Amino acid sequence: MKKLFLCIGILSMPFLNAQDITDALRYSQQDILGTARFRGMSGAFGALGGDLSALQVNPAGSAVFLNSYGSVTLSTNRISNDAFYFNTFNSTNTNNVNFNQVGAVFVYNNNNNTSGINKLSLGIVYDQTSDNANEFFVSGRSTNSIDTFFLSEAQGIPQGLISRRSRETVGDLYSFLGENEGYSAQQAFLGREAFVIEANDVNDPNNTTYFSNVAPGVFDQEYFYESTGLNGKFSLNGGAQINQNLYIGINLNSHFINFDRVTEFFEGNNNTGSNVNEIIFTNRLSTIGAGFSAQIGGIAKLSKMIRVGASFESPTWYYIEEETTQRLETLSDTDGRAIVNPNVINIFPEYKLRTPAKATGSIAFLFEQQGLISLDYSYKDYSTTQLSSDEGGNFANLNQEIENSLQGSSTIRIGTEWKYDRWSFRGGYSFEQSPYKDELIMGDRTGFSIGAGYDFGKFKFDVAYDYTQQEREEQFYPNSAFTNFAVIDTYVDSLTFTLGVNF
Repeated sequence: MKKLFLCIGILSMPFLNAQDITDALRYSQQDILGTARFRGMSGAFGALGGDLSALQVNPAGSAVFLNSYGSVTLSTNRISNDAFYFNTFNSTNTNNVNFNQVGAVFVYNNNNNTSGINKLSLGIVYDQTSDNANEFFVSGRSTNSIDTFFLSEAQGIPQGLISRRSRETVGDLYSFLGENEGYSAQQAFLGREAFVIEANDVNDPNNTTYFSNVAPGVFDQEYFYESTGLNGKFSLNGGAQINQNLYIGINLNSHFINFDRVTEFFEGNNNTGSNVNEIIFTNRLSTIGAGFSAQIGGIAKLSKMIRVGASFESPTWYYIEEETTQRLETLSDTDGRAIVNPNVINIFPEYKLRTPAKATGSIAFLFEQQGLISLDYSYKDYSTTQLSSDEGGNFANLNQEIENSLQGSSTIRIGTEWKYDRWSFRGGYSFEQSPYKDELIMGDRTGFSIGAGYDFGKFKFDVAYDYTQQEREEQFYPNSAFTNFAVIDTYVDSLTFTLGVNF
């Protein structure tokens, strides 16, 4: 009978090591997702409105609708990751399909000509904000071994603490260390139990120094990464048209996070004098979260040709829960194959994440009924991202790292739409500045889009194609002594289809 998973709580918060700067950034960023019309113009809708996904940029856009309207959107994505690691190249492709938008806006016209309020609108919208499905594979030959990871975590920990007692199972001690000592002690125990490291004095339970059973030389290494899930938000929107030329609106947003990741690192060597010749290290992470944010915005008609818009999105306040599991396997000449599988789920205390606020300014030029050109500029200061806990967690070091490493990021989106009879043709370009001060860690993201739509009267059908590219460094084990990383060049292209209905 299989051993049941044990659930444990990590209580020693000073040792907590589940979160890092990449996690905080992942949940703070949003992609250009939504309806086909929105994506066909690269999301440049801050001064336009009249599209359900435009409400995520400027909530005043709901009052621009002439009548009640609903839409549903289906999108297919292909993610291509080109990985470079010590002069070795690997390419991985991932495909998936999502319903990434559904919603409706209800418009109520005011026939009282003496009132300054011409129209009221109420919108209920779901928008996917991020697709977490991703996969890549890395391989190459390095002179750095993953043994440095386990060695650095073990130094200073008494040998007796990470040694099993009579009839004590791997799961029992791993669970005890997690509850009472924390992450580093668990990693030290895994490394020693699998013979990657050993105490300098095996007869002294108070020994706190360790050496590696992996001899120096060259190491053939592989790293596999796979993630699933998505982030999204539900928005309740209210808007109004005032004195014909001014639109205002507000959103109350409920956010959710669903992210699962598995990584597997393999290392092999034939180095002279090495007691360990293979290492396989597997880690799984599961994250769920819920949050809240609010938005306000306005759109003004300066003339028949020019519209301007401005909006502000508050920080999102998340409550996040995470679980991890680990497994370590080695092969050595003297001990054979060792499998250390605690079958324990590490349940980390809930923590809070505050993402940055965002401000957007927009301008659009309308050429009567023939076409338009729209421009959005947004600014978000990622260095203001903060983690905290109601359960005594100390995130001071991580928050300081965020402040030192991240920066304010500007985003520019340009879109255009031109009409011929019942047809609409669209195009767009987007540029998002890297949130890192060091752009080698993560580069700028650029993209373009094209699209078309046909108006059947009561129904509308739109299609869009968009493409983005971004390069980044993928560090295998952040904040550890094993600093190896791969350079990942990510290309994402998507086809989006939207069916809309007037009612």
